[in-house]
Amino acid sequence: MALFVLASCQLMVVLDITIVNIALPHIQSALEFSTTSLAWVVSAYTLTFGGLLLLGGRAGDILGRRRVFIFGVLLFVLASLLGGLAQNAGQLLGARALQGVGGAIASPTALSLISTTFREGPERNRAFGVFAAVSAGGGAIGLLAGGILVEWLNWRWVLFVNVPIGLLIVLATPRWIRESERHPGRFDVTGALTSTVGMVLLVYGFIRAAQEGWRDALTLASFAAAVVVLTGFILIERRSRQPITPLHMFADRNRAGTYGIMLCLAAAIFGMFFFLTLFVQNVLGFSPLEAGLAFLPVSAVIAIGAGLASRFLPVYGPKPFMVIGAILAAAGLAWLTLTDVHSTYAGSVLGPMLVFSLGMGMEFVSLTLMALSNVPTQETGAASGLLNATQQVGGSLGLSILVTMFGTARTNEAEKQPKPGPDEILTAGVSAAFIMAAIFTVVAALIALVVIQVRPSDLERLKGGPGPGPM
Repeated sequence: MALFVLASCQLMVVLDITIVNIALPHIQSALEFSTTSLAWVVSAYTLTFGGLLLLGGRAGDILGRRRVFIFGVLLFVLASLLGGLAQNAGQLLGARALQGVGGAIASPTALSLISTTFREGPERNRAFGVFAAVSAGGGAIGLLAGGILVEWLNWRWVLFVNVPIGLLIVLATPRWIRESERHPGRFDVTGALTSTVGMVLLVYGFIRAAQEGWRDALTLASFAAAVVVLTGFILIERRSRQPITPLHMFADRNRAGTYGIMLCLAAAIFGMFFFLTLFVQNVLGFSPLEAGLAFLPVSAVIAIGAGLASRFLPVYGPKPFMVIGAILAAAGLAWLTLTDVHSTYAGSVLGPMLVFSLGMGMEFVSLTLMALSNVPTQETGAASGLLNATQQVGGSLGLSILVTMFGTARTNEAEKQPKPGPDEILTAGVSAAFIMAAIFTVVAALIALVVIQVRPSDLERLKGGPGPGPM
């Protein structure tokens, strides 16, 4: 029951990244977003989520993980209610950002509670397998749920639905989850704010470039400001006694490689859901419900990949699954670049989507275990927060880069003579975005192949043996 409660929270938080995707065409018309600025509906959530995850993880370590977990879920519920009531673009983006704050508090404490609730070895491996499958498959489930809600009710219910779910989680938590030991420490608020502001500026620069071009003064100013703020963030972290981002965690080769892989893969999976959702609704003509059903096989195949990885990790270690998973994801994305206005779902979308999903299922279990391997108990919140942060920041930054590729390719296609139709223009942009996403996954495969090293003691620990002490 403890695992069910924690996984339900993670499902709600992850699901919210994509449940809104199905509603994007309706949100665009209702609140007057442009196609490129529409990415902010996703990024406003993921940026605050990713930027404040480390602060959320640290809060759980210091104040008690169960207490902080409940507060995060309640904040998420409030923000969801406000988002559903939004009457203009600014109100919606503000509510989405507040949702990200709530998710940033709840998600890392949920993962930390798994680390402290389940014994290291097969028991924890299975728990992480469930958690990783929910994290990876929640995106596809969100698309299906979003399709149902938009089709039968309206787009506002993709936000309202979180209210009853979150309240049930809050009521169940005190009954099934024990409070964790509290550790002394301080909050690095300055580090959290500078990292978040720096990433917002960087993402804004890419999205602005898609709209106004690379020579636009505000685009260049945004990039310059991002460099300054992020440099300040690194300097703050190096001098802080208790930094929000423990830089010593990057000293471990495997953990640093894991974070790099997660950055690349998150960019790919965010882009796949965002652009494929636009393609199946705007080009293939799917209704929201049909679009949601079209993504349903993704969850099943991700679960299969996660199950395979969980079962054979103690035998082969995580590295083979990291490499093979990234290669499969790259193959699926490369296949998706072949889509055009004459493509069909069964002939051009389903196959590559399943190949991509199988690889992602293998990846998320392996990455979760590797990121938390050899981490002292008092730092599990920071370690899990850092893993989640790289996922959300990688997704936000990657999506902004893909939107830039999309916008450039779409502009070039629109300038061709004779002038192509809107479906041809959209498809050209989507194909360009998938090319870049495939490049991200190839980089992830290379990092896994070159950087990750699995020692015999790591395999012993996965089998339930003691292994060496925390580094």
